[in-house]
Amino acid sequence: MGDVEAGRAALARWWQGRPVNWFDATPNLEYVLALRAGRERTQAMLPRLRRFGEVAAGAIEPAVAELERHRELPALQSYDGIGRRVEAIEFHPAYGTVGEAAWGSGLMATGEHGEGVLEQAALFYLLAHAGEGGQACPIVCTVGLARALAHRASPELGDRYLPRLLSTDYRACFRGSQFLTEVQGGSDVGANAARALPDPTEAGAWRLTGEKWFCSVADADLFAVTARPEGAGAGTRGLGCFLVPRLLENGEPNGFRIRRLKDKLGTRALASGEIDLDDAIGWPIGPVEQGFHVAVEELLDTSRWLNAVGSTGIMRRAVLEASSFARHREAFGRAIGTFPAVRERIALMKADEQAALASTFALTSLLDLIDRGIADGRQRAAYRLLVNGNKYVTAIDASDVVHRAIEVLGGNGTIEDFSPLPRLYRDAVVFESWEGTHDVLSAQVQRDCARLALLKPVADWTRDEVAAGGDATGTDGAAILSSLEALVPRLERAVAGAERSAAAFRRLLERLMRAVQGACLLAEAAAGEERGEKSDEKRAVAALFVRHHLVPGHTPEDDQSWEGLVETALAGDAG
Repeated sequence: MGDVEAGRAALARWWQGRPVNWFDATPNLEYVLALRAGRERTQAMLPRLRRFGEVAAGAIEPAVAELERHRELPALQSYDGIGRRVEAIEFHPAYGTVGEAAWGSGLMATGEHGEGVLEQAALFYLLAHAGEGGQACPIVCTVGLARALAHRASPELGDRYLPRLLSTDYRACFRGSQFLTEVQGGSDVGANAARALPDPTEAGAWRLTGEKWFCSVADADLFAVTARPEGAGAGTRGLGCFLVPRLLENGEPNGFRIRRLKDKLGTRALASGEIDLDDAIGWPIGPVEQGFHVAVEELLDTSRWLNAVGSTGIMRRAVLEASSFARHREAFGRAIGTFPAVRERIALMKADEQAALASTFALTSLLDLIDRGIADGRQRAAYRLLVNGNKYVTAIDASDVVHRAIEVLGGNGTIEDFSPLPRLYRDAVVFESWEGTHDVLSAQVQRDCARLALLKPVADWTRDEVAAGGDATGTDGAAILSSLEALVPRLERAVAGAERSAAAFRRLLERLMRAVQGACLLAEAAAGEERGEKSDEKRAVAALFVRHHLVPGHTPEDDQSWEGLVETALAGDAG
């Protein structure tokens, strides 16, 4: 076999050796769930997770790849063949293939078998390995709308729409969306101008008129829409949140028109558009005067939580692609995965990926406690901060990790049909702005800290994670605690400084989240040891992460343990 044939054969072995089950390819997910959900609940989830891991790799991934290969974007069909307005959107057939598999996972029905948000997050994490695929955003929006109806809506409204929102039948279910953004305001939702008037013929119903600027899942069956009731005050306090069905009972569009679909950088299989509402009928989700709280606490918080889950799935897929490629690709007479620089790069990618999963499932466990009504004040405060702060750091890390994976593949990493990395990179960039830019999230945390005094309970919760890791006096635990001691006073000053210190607060928030992630990694390592499992790999991952992100002036070349940590952290990911 000549050199050319040998090189191509090596690439073929890489392709053929890709995982056929993403759950089996990521034992760390079960490891993390065992801590956050407990062994009994985790064991109950495993058959469903393993089954979906196979479906996601074997059915969803090829369908998403087909969508990308054909580059057939969603198409707007405003009218049918005889001129009736239908406001429909046409998709490539592979889009439905992804939808049927994703909804068929049972992701919307995890509450029925008691595992709730932890299993929901685990399933969504596996789905995100393929990228957005046009279905991740609809799932997130549907989860948020279902939570809003379950927690806030009248029993009549919930009974009417929840069963189909929670259905696992893609062809029969209702899919949700949320239309909040307007052209003049963007993230400044308080500037929204869409208006709502009580319906004169149906008690409790309202009529909505106005335009929405960024409407993802424009093909959804149910829209959650913010609008300002007549006579309501300015700003966010004057907003109501309404449920607007897509179609009237006669099958006609419910007073809305899709102005156009947007051609986006990433998440391209997903239909996002601009929508005009003209006397659309809707019903308030909860008391009208609480509309903004419903939008934030149910819709946006859900999206930010699951956005972080999706980012971790993207990161894991990038690590799998880069590490497996490094084992097969040869240069200068050896596999590139044997070069120290490549090994260190993949080890640090893995550290960031596992840190993202650690903080995101810690956040999910807090939401689980809240849903079960057993969260204490400290846990609620930690959730309030982390739901925004964690979305920020996982989103920036997803783009960075995919970018580093592309570097491992070299020029091949930029080729669309060579690996999923180009589409993952585009999607990760969109994830960064989805439901809040970094500055918006940082400002939200800053306001919450000022209003709710979150810093002390969050710092105490983080210290508890370090203590659970059994490393409060060890090198890495001490580094986290030292970082916290230095950070909290600076964060307090930045909170007091309000707008003048917004830039400083964002930098400090990122560092706080690194302390949270490091603490969660240590807690995972200790939990594994208590279960009698080897946790050398997790300890090494935690050490790499903490020293890379939190130890001032750390230089790997002066750290005699660094090379050994890299090798231990890699384990099966580039051996």
